[in-house]
Amino acid sequence: MAHAGLGNYWHCLYANDICEKKANTYRRNWGGDSLHVADVRDISTQDLPGSADLAWASFPCQDLSLAGKGSGLQGRRSGTFWPFWNLLTQLTSEGRAPRVVVLENVCGALTSHKGEDFRAISSAIANLNYRFGAVIADAVHFVPQSRPRLFIIAVDSNAYVSSALTQAESSALWHPASLVTAYSELPGELKDRWLWWKMESPEARSTVLADLIEDNPSGVRWHTKTETNHILNLMSEVNRKKVVDAKRARRRVVGAIYRRTRPDGKGGRTQRAEVRFDDVAGCLRTPTGGSSRQTLIIVDGSRVQTRLLSPREAARLMGLPESYQLPERYNDAYHIAGDGLVVPVVRHLAKNILNPVVDTLKSWKNPAAA
Repeated sequence: MAHAGLGNYWHCLYANDICEKKANTYRRNWGGDSLHVADVRDISTQDLPGSADLAWASFPCQDLSLAGKGSGLQGRRSGTFWPFWNLLTQLTSEGRAPRVVVLENVCGALTSHKGEDFRAISSAIANLNYRFGAVIADAVHFVPQSRPRLFIIAVDSNAYVSSALTQAESSALWHPASLVTAYSELPGELKDRWLWWKMESPEARSTVLADLIEDNPSGVRWHTKTETNHILNLMSEVNRKKVVDAKRARRRVVGAIYRRTRPDGKGGRTQRAEVRFDDVAGCLRTPTGGSSRQTLIIVDGSRVQTRLLSPREAARLMGLPESYQLPERYNDAYHIAGDGLVVPVVRHLAKNILNPVVDTLKSWKNPAAA
């Protein structure tokens, strides 16, 4: 999805993933000439062709996520940042370092291990002589899905960066309090390398969740009345009231449900169904368990229907075009969406930062090209 968001302005020299399911989807949409399916730990710089302008890494978030086990950058999955960075270190020694690097992850990367993981990433970036900054972009500004993500953007310290691309201080839209706090806790030598990247505000979002819903969904079935009642019975009084209010709206209302484990008030925990009717879906996740798969609820007067989100609806919530080819199996398609990047977010980053940075770097290297 980074490929989709960057668009035709960019040409991919090399792509890597360890997951064969993702690789198959990549091949179906982009071809496989540049794709290498392997553990990043097994890749060497001999596998990497030429000299790229940009290196993009979306390393696994499980160990950094609030829902994870807190292993951080020492975890088996999120720790794949280090072999990726070792490749960049080797490329630097070979004179082939990318001029720009983007690291994408969940916002929990800022606070993991009380900020030590973010400081470790920042130190690694600085040690390779990059300047860097970060933005937090919530997909809700572009698509009807709540999905904030952290993007760390680094640029060669020897490269010229136009003052039009940075600002003197943080902005509330792209640099919320969590990011400002993480920056404030960096040591002075890392703060000296920090850039407050500047991005324009996106146009107002024109779609709501109901706009993306299929009338005749493929890959999913409507729940039986018994199954729907079971979901309703999992709701707390507060959530059941939301459904009652939706019935009184006298119009078709579309909401999203997640099943979560909550305290039961007796010292234990119980499963709850939590619903939202704010025209926005919750953050898509990978279908590692039933609770991770988002359920739709459609209320039209006294009629209440529920079903799982369809694969195409999940793809739409990620900003993917209708032409994007998804896996046939439900869980595979949902996994592709839930573990991906929101395409319009990547497009906005490219338009406001990545494209102009690289354009400037090319002109700086070759003034005659300006």
